[in-house]
Amino acid sequence: MLHSIRRVVLKQDRWLISEKNVGYECRGLAHSVRYFTNKARSTIMSETKGMIIVNTGAGKGKTTAALGVGMRAWGQGLKVLVLQFIKGGWEYGELQAARRMGDNFVLRQLGEGFVTNTTGDGRTDHQAAAEQALHDARTEIMSGKWDMIILDEINYAIMFGLVPVNEVIQLLETKPQSLHLVLTGRDARREIMDKADLVTVMEEIKHPYKTGVMAQKGIEF
Repeated sequence: MLHSIRRVVLKQDRWLISEKNVGYECRGLAHSVRYFTNKARSTIMSETKGMIIVNTGAGKGKTTAALGVGMRAWGQGLKVLVLQFIKGGWEYGELQAARRMGDNFVLRQLGEGFVTNTTGDGRTDHQAAAEQALHDARTEIMSGKWDMIILDEINYAIMFGLVPVNEVIQLLETKPQSLHLVLTGRDARREIMDKADLVTVMEEIKHPYKTGVMAQKGIEF
């Protein structure tokens, strides 16, 4: 058995064991390593800090990355809510996936579809939908029911003037401490990024659309 383990330290994503005595059986060491690393890992994981994550930039993958981290959170037993500010009226693959994942992964389309008309009646519809989406987001953020909320394409809603940026900033400042909040969409405002813990800017290097390849099922939708 391992009789003396001085400390467990995390270094370069690997758990390392420092010990004084070396007269132990390998079997005993393996048992002790599992015990102490699991205990240390549990201690660290219990200190949850709700992250503010921003996925922005002109490249593809902002929503995809957000859904990926949402799936990871769901796999760890967290309750995840996705509120889509722009998408609506289209059966995307993530909608079908969410239905199969049960009550701990919920996705709601709250938008009126892509914003192609920013004036007149078209804007009125988008404005009303965005205002309701923001109201729903505020309610769900403060409800305490969720561990992670993804505000998909909210940066577009801000960019088009459908959602006031100051109200989004207020959400970031007043969210529960343990809640993870993910915001996606191009042209994230500097004020939003300044509040974030993690910002990723997607850069487009190549895109098949520019060579005449249309949207592919399972890739774009």
